[in-house]
Parts: sequence; structure tokens; C-alpha cells
Amino acid sequence: MSDLFSTHDSTQAPAQATPSEAPLAERMRPRTLDEYVGQEHILAQGKLLRRAIEADRISSILLFGPPGTGKTSLAEIIAAATQSRFERLSGVESNVADLRRVIAAAANRRLNNGARTILFIDEIHRWNKAQQDVLLPDVERGSVRLIGATTHNPFFYINSPLVSRSQVFQLEPLTSNHLLALLRRALTDKERGLAHHRVDASEEALLHLATIADGDARKALNALEIGVVTTPPDSDGVVHFDLAAAEQSIQRKALVYDGDGDGHYDTISAFIKSMRGSDPDAALYWLAKMLYAGEDIRFIARRIVICASEDIGMADPQALILAVAAQQAVEFVGLPEAQIALAHATVYLATAPKSNRAYAALLAARQEVEKGVSLAVPRHLRDKHYKGADQLGHSGYLYSHDYDGAYVPQAYLPEGRRYYQPSEQGFEKRVRERLDYWRALFEQSQTQPPG
Repeated sequence: MSDLFSTHDSTQAPAQATPSEAPLAERMRPRTLDEYVGQEHILAQGKLLRRAIEADRISSILLFGPPGTGKTSLAEIIAAATQSRFERLSGVESNVADLRRVIAAAANRRLNNGARTILFIDEIHRWNKAQQDVLLPDVERGSVRLIGATTHNPFFYINSPLVSRSQVFQLEPLTSNHLLALLRRALTDKERGLAHHRVDASEEALLHLATIADGDARKALNALEIGVVTTPPDSDGVVHFDLAAAEQSIQRKALVYDGDGDGHYDTISAFIKSMRGSDPDAALYWLAKMLYAGEDIRFIARRIVICASEDIGMADPQALILAVAAQQAVEFVGLPEAQIALAHATVYLATAPKSNRAYAALLAARQEVEKGVSLAVPRHLRDKHYKGADQLGHSGYLYSHDYDGAYVPQAYLPEGRRYYQPSEQGFEKRVRERLDYWRALFEQSQTQPPG
């Protein structure tokens, strides 16, 4: 008896049904595109991937997304829809010898009877560079059509030559509505589902599973099955699957957060953008997620310090002081109390006025430097603490503190270049007023006749 993943020739009968003892998530795998739930952005009518499947124009593809979003199911559907033999390898368990054996058989099959092969490699990111390179010649020749599945961003974890020869499709976590549809289908399916158990499931119980599963269909379906089969039926043989049963059947969700992959980078990105966007609630959520997942608190503190200067800057100069204080508190206090200082700094930065004008000014000046714009230091600003400086003309500097308001109009850059343009936000508005006054005095001094 073969299971869902058994290989078969397109000229042979379809694979046997999934055995009844297989988990519900395996039994309920979709068999056609019409049964497939989710990923409308690539599989809805008229979308690129659906058109390619229906026209049998599939090239090698990489499916990238979280667990339980349908990567394996989609690969099997593609194989069935394109009348191709389905061969599966694992990036964890398979080696180059397994790969060469499958590719050789695929080449012979294509030569002898024209049958095509889809090679599905689960967790392809687990293969090293040399293993991935073995695929390249046969992918180019078309001996196999590769479908690689990965939970990691292929642009970071898959060799560039292989990525360039493949189409990359990102699968999104399923929504609660997607999962509710799958759960209801499983309850009413007489062939593969749980209909024979006569289940009376409450909406709040199903919604709880759909919510806690966090976009993972496998987790939701298997939780439903364990809840149903372990709940005793009543005297009429009906299983009442209520909220209490649902809460017992699904454990607290495992947080999807890989310390060196997309979970890490995406979450810190959301954290910074939430502070920049002045949303303290969102910023605190992403902070809580990182802390719960065990993120390095020093890494979080560094990002807070950067945000204080990059996104708040002169609109509130106290932000950098507080951010550095939080960073020092993290080093001094440690967890668990360090999270208090991180929360303090997060809320301050999220609610502070924002300006990136100081950083933008630096980038503008740096761009000119990188373009080769090399400005000479004006003579009156050059060092004169050595013999002969006067002979070189290093004179004429006006000492600011000798003048009212510690300001005297004089040029500090040739050609009158300006990079910093203060905003009207927070403290920077006062800085703008002060600069406008000084700049007006300077412009006036340039128009006055000498002496």
C-alpha cells in the first residue's frame, strides 16, 4: 500500500488512496486546484501560476513559505495536472546518490516513453552548495522539472544559479477563514474526513483552532482529529466538540521564529517600522514576540539606538539619550527585568516626533563625496598651530564666542552648499528657526560691501 507521497508513472493507475490510519492532515490533502485552499495571489483564476499549471507550462519553481501552507500539496497537484511522475526527495534525509538515481531514472523515462518527471525536494535549503549544484545541468536540460520547497527565503539560502533558473513563489500563512473552510470540509468528508464520527462542532471551537493554528493547516486539522477521536460520544453517538475540547486538543502554538532566517529579519523589520510609524501598540507586540522567541536582547537594544537617531533625530534629541540608557540597562540588568527598559524605550520612540533630516543630510553629503566632489578646506579654517601657518595664508578665522550670541557670519564650506534642512517636527522646529536666522545673517553679510 502506498501513501500520499508514493511515486507513480503517468501511464499507470493513480496512486492508491491515503491509508485511513494516516493523520487527518495527510488524508485531507487537496487533489486538484479547485480543492486547494489559500494562496489566491498566485492560484486564483487568471494568476500566473494557475495559468502555467493549466497550460502545462510549468518550469522549475521554488515554493517558499511557512509550514502547513500547502507546499507539498501544491507540488502533487502540479504533478497530477501535468501528467507527470512525482518523485520526492528530502533535503534532510536524501543525498547526492539518491538525487543521481532519481535523475537517471527520469532521463531514461523521458527517452523511452516521453514521460515527464517532477522532482519535489522538500526543505531544499538543507542541501549544501555542492548538492544544489548537482541539480543545475538536469534542470537546464529539462530532464526533470524541479519543485523545491523551503521555509527559508530562497534568495538567501538557495544557490543563485538555481534561483535564476527557477520561478519563485511565496506562499502566505493561511487566514482563519481558510482554516475554518478546511476544518468544516474535514468534518463533512465521508471518504477521507471525520463525517463518520457524527461530530457536532461549535463555531467557537473551530474558530479557536483556526486562530491558534497560526496559519498552519496541518496543525489545525490534526488538532481537530485528536479532539474528535478522544471525545466520548453522547448516548446518541454524537461527539460534541466544544470550546473546552478544542482548547485541550491544541497546545499553545509554537512561535514561528527562526533566529537566523526570515522570522528574525521580518520581525525586527516590523518592530522598527512600527516605531517609525508611531504605533506603540504594534511596536510592543513585535517586541513581545522577539522576547518570547528568545531573541538576543542586545540586538533589540542596538536597533532601538539606531532608530533613535535615524528616525527621530533632532525632532527629539532626548530619544538617543534614552535609547542608549536602555542599551546600558540591558547590559547591567539582564533578563527578565531588561524587558522593562526595552518596553520603556520602545514606547518613547514610537510616540516621539519623527525626523530623518539629520541622517538624510549625511547621506546627501556622502553622495557628493562618493561622486568625487572633493572640497578644499577654506584657508581660514585650516590648522595654524605650527610655524609658517600664517605664511601659507591660514588666517582670518573668527572665533564665535567673541561675538554676541556666539555667532558670527563666516563661510565653513566653499560654494555655500547646504545639506541639512530641518523639519517642522518637535524640537527640530526650533532648530529650523535658529538656522534660518543664522543663515539670513550670513546671506546678508555676503551682500554687504567690504569694509
